[in-house]
Amino acid sequence: MEKEKVLVSACLLGENCKYDGKNNYSSRVLSYLEDKEIIAVCPEVMGGLSVPRACVELKNGVAVNKNGEDVDGYFRAGVKKVLEKIEGKEISMAVLQPRSPSCGTKQVYDGSFTGRLIPGEGMLAKALRQRGIKVVDASDL
Repeated sequence: MEKEKVLVSACLLGENCKYDGKNNYSSRVLSYLEDKEIIAVCPEVMGGLSVPRACVELKNGVAVNKNGEDVDGYFRAGVKKVLEKIEGKEISMAVLQPRSPSCGTKQVYDGSFTGRLIPGEGMLAKALRQRGIKVVDASDL
């Protein structure tokens, strides 16, 4: 029998791909995934951004870093690469990093770089949901 395929934010698995060069390792996520086939992705790195990199927030739906630079193209390229990677695969769900401009499922930072959260979702979460893939906030597992 084929294992259930789950797309996962790579930072949750301990990959040092966050903007600050660190990760969001979650033993709870790893435990949940132990009997599943994991497809790890970091759309920001896949889109060409370096590690570390300037912090990014979505401002009116556009990815902008804390230096005021428009990095939207990198984000969109990363989303496209993730979608290409899973093309034709039966993905049961995506377990994503909360609040991320790529992966946030319920809230994202508002673009002011003040720590203020607003209802919304990251670019990858939105693209997956639009394609009928269930997205799950890692904190909800």
